[in-house]
Amino acid sequence: MSNNLVSDSLRRLGENVEVGPIAFGCWRFVGTSDTENARLISHAVDLGMNFVDNADVYGLDWGGNGFGACEDALGRVLALQPSLRSQIVLATKGGIIPGVPYDSSGTYLISACEASLRRMNVEHIDLYQIHRPDLFTHPEEIAAAFVSLRDRGLVSMFGVTNYTPAQISALAAFVDEPLVSSQVEFSCSSLSPLRDGTLDMCIEHELTPFAWSPLAGGRIATGEGIPVSLISVLDELAVRERVSRAAIAIAFLLAHPSDVVAIVGTQNSERLSDVSSAKSVCLTREDVYRIVVASEGVPLP
Repeated sequence: MSNNLVSDSLRRLGENVEVGPIAFGCWRFVGTSDTENARLISHAVDLGMNFVDNADVYGLDWGGNGFGACEDALGRVLALQPSLRSQIVLATKGGIIPGVPYDSSGTYLISACEASLRRMNVEHIDLYQIHRPDLFTHPEEIAAAFVSLRDRGLVSMFGVTNYTPAQISALAAFVDEPLVSSQVEFSCSSLSPLRDGTLDMCIEHELTPFAWSPLAGGRIATGEGIPVSLISVLDELAVRERVSRAAIAIAFLLAHPSDVVAIVGTQNSERLSDVSSAKSVCLTREDVYRIVVASEGVPLP
């Protein structure tokens, strides 16, 4: 259909990097064997999910054995199958310390990034993101840490996660190279980025928006805690498009003009293939607004 809003095109990250519209998230990357993990990453890459999102704090839940566990697991995969490194755009995050909880001081960010590099068995990270805003660190100090990491060849690009538009603007005022990404919680059951200026800022400043928990932690697939009206609309569209409810939910994100990248965390190859079918879904303007109304539970003004 000519009125299809869903974009399956590659997304631009920075000036010269392209990533697929669906990415592989490592927050549950605690599989039983390195061989299986390598097979899973390879399958994701084959599906066009060349962006791999990690964080030093991943591994404290979902069956992990502690801080850094998911970076360690990815490092073992890259040691087992070194050719994968050139096929992926590698991202990780730092700035969370359990019990502190947030530290974006220059000294800590540099040490955290260096530790991430060691755990993942790589010499550089394509995208390094601040995981949560540290309200007590001046943006100028963060910017100086970015310069140090970049000049040493450890990181190519920088972005933020869970920042408000105002916090992004404050940091952007001090960095000497533009930020390239903003990662936020966004799904058809969590629509704040549509309303709070996040996606508008991404368009205005050419930031790549990454959506974490695009299936609401799996609840959209199961229906748990999701409005019945929203499930009904998603299921109706899924029948029409001959895909799963999850694929419709991902397609909804890919329909936004900011060129959202949806980061999926499933550790099941079949489910990866399933959500990948979102790229072939047709959603019209009427469809996406039906989803918005069903999610928010109130008529549009």
